[in-house]
Amino acid sequence: MSSEEIVSLKDVWVHYEGIAVLEGIDLSIYQDDFLAIIGPNGGGKTTLLKVVLGLVRPSRGKVRIFGSSPEKARKSIGYVPQYYNFDPDFPISVRDVVLMGRYGRRGPFRNYDEEDEEVTWKALEVVGMLDYRDRQIGKLSRGQQQRVLLARALATEPKLLLLDEPTTSIDVPMQTEFYEVLGSLKQKMAIVMVSHDISVVSVYVDKIACLNRKLFYHDSKEIRAEDLEAVYCCPVEMIAHGVPHRVLRGH
Repeated sequence: MSSEEIVSLKDVWVHYEGIAVLEGIDLSIYQDDFLAIIGPNGGGKTTLLKVVLGLVRPSRGKVRIFGSSPEKARKSIGYVPQYYNFDPDFPISVRDVVLMGRYGRRGPFRNYDEEDEEVTWKALEVVGMLDYRDRQIGKLSRGQQQRVLLARALATEPKLLLLDEPTTSIDVPMQTEFYEVLGSLKQKMAIVMVSHDISVVSVYVDKIACLNRKLFYHDSKEIRAEDLEAVYCCPVEMIAHGVPHRVLRGH
């Protein structure tokens, strides 16, 4: 039995100041997907996530999220941005940062209750940061901060989790631990992750899409050399482990 389609983009175009950033995007995401989107800087990856979130309105095309508009469906989406700028000396605890994820469900001018606290604790436990709940977030390492931001996204109790290059500036051991956490979450929600690291994400994700204004997607994790050439605009040769090194063709 096939899983339910939760994200549907049909012929979606986005223009900034008359320049096309996304061109004719067709994409379906299902409730059990773990999808990675790869591509060069400026290729529209972050814009695509913002279209799903309803933060960017397409110039044309149709977007349906959980059968509704992105704005109405936003409460069902958790989001971990690429950059999170804050004053490292600002006295806010890990617990309070994760509690912010409850704001969309709680609404303004309403105090957090026991349910919010319980969800926050559970989210911190999932990402392995419960013991740091009273620590000031600015005093944590970059990798630990990313775990806290993931916990904040999980506190929304999402059905869809979007991550924009979540392992940027994190060392390799921390990256591995972060991906393993995501692997444990994919049984509970759909995950879409923007990344540059093709070799790593291919181990953990189920499907890979290539994006550079246009989307190259075959509903699998198989990456074709011709798709990479189209996306990165240069010759590409696939090299498998155990095969003698092959030199790329001249640009």
